[in-house]
Amino acid sequence: MNYAGLDAGILGPAMVAGLLVLATHVPLGLQVLKRGIVFIDLAIAQIAGIGVIAADAMGWEPQGWAVQVAAVSAALLGALVLTYSEKRWPQIQEALIGVLFVLAACLGILLLADNPHGGEHLKDLLVGQILWVNTSQLVLMAGLTAVLLGLWFGLRDRLGSLGFYVIFAMAVTASVQLVGVYLVFASLILPGLATRGLHGKPRLAAAYGIGAAGYAVGLAGSALFDLPSGAVVVLVMALIAGIASIRWGGAHS
Repeated sequence: MNYAGLDAGILGPAMVAGLLVLATHVPLGLQVLKRGIVFIDLAIAQIAGIGVIAADAMGWEPQGWAVQVAAVSAALLGALVLTYSEKRWPQIQEALIGVLFVLAACLGILLLADNPHGGEHLKDLLVGQILWVNTSQLVLMAGLTAVLLGLWFGLRDRLGSLGFYVIFAMAVTASVQLVGVYLVFASLILPGLATRGLHGKPRLAAAYGIGAAGYAVGLAGSALFDLPSGAVVVLVMALIAGIASIRWGGAHS
């Protein structure tokens, strides 16, 4: 085991990134499960990824504002499409979200077809680079998280479908660039799924705890065994969620 990998200078920022992702994704995930649109984050994340890939293809600075604007614009366009489809075809909304995900994924592959580093870019989009987050990314993420949480908990009952999709798109766009599509999905769905037998504040607290434990144990495990962090955190969070669901997953359901 690589005990030297337990470096607080590396794992600390990664853990902060995970907690910032959980801050918005846990409450949004509870709403996603309630609405029955589980795959929305995959679709929005892929659409935001299209913006990042397109910006990269045009030679824009990877961490520059232009890339962020491209990613957010693509995600917001996806949010508008999903808002319309929910009103127009509510009974097939989940199926349409799946179709949107597949189309966005295929478009991303086509955009990367002539890029010699296309495979690496695609891997970064899916698995993320959580161990390499920097202070400026965390500061921007913290500011956005504070704004989104304020809107969600302060105006949730008045946001409507459009407000929900816009907040969701903003949260996922920022998160996917920090931790990747797989961890975004895990952070959104697993804590809420494991606590579906609880209600109100106890459910929210338990879901946050499951997510935080998944990141903490997963990051430490990936460092000790020198394994890809994103994949390990997803698997550990799934294991913790599975254990927690035995206690909280079936009660009152």
